[in-house]
Formats: sequence, structure tokens, C-alpha cells
Amino acid sequence: MVFDAMSKQTNTVVSGDESEIHDEPHVRDRRITVSHIHALVEERGLDAQTVADRFDLTASQVHHALAYYHDHPEEMRAVEERRRELQEAAEEDPRIVTGPEDLPDT
Repeated sequence: MVFDAMSKQTNTVVSGDESEIHDEPHVRDRRITVSHIHALVEERGLDAQTVADRFDLTASQVHHALAYYHDHPEEMRAVEERRRELQEAAEEDPRIVTGPEDLPDT
């Protein structure tokens, strides 16, 4: 039996182009993005298991997301560029929503 780690990784992460729930790569059937997982683990230094526990994921899903981040550098750069452009546009136009904190209280 041959184990294909890349196909397993692809099953764990959905690219933004293939997703019905998000516009960037994320864990399948979840809204947590590859970028967010990368930021928590590799930028903030949280343990992969801590991130998994916090978001009800498996450690394997966290590691697959990190592998996806590093295996798709051009896609991840494009995601970051879109985020930066949206953030800049939101600074100039208060009608642009970039997160829940931008929504009016009801």
C-alpha cells in the first residue's frame, strides 16, 4: 500500500478557488484559514496541539494546513496581498467590512 501524503493534505485543506464557504485556503468544512493557523503557530509560537484544541481540530489538520502554506507560497502571497488591499480600502471607506468588529451593534 502506497501512502500519498499530498493527496491526504489536499483532502484536509480546500483552496479558496475550490471553496464554497471561504475565499482563501482553509481546513475542509471549517472556516479557519491556513493563514490564521500559520500566524498562530509560526508567528505567535503556539503549539500545534494548542491550536488544534482551541479550534476543535486534530493536530494532523493543523500540520496539513502548515504544509499547505509552505507548499503554495504564491497562493499564500496572493491571499496576503488581497488582505492588505482590503485593509487599505477599509481605512478609506467605513462601509467596507473586514471582520465582525466592523459590524454595527444591533
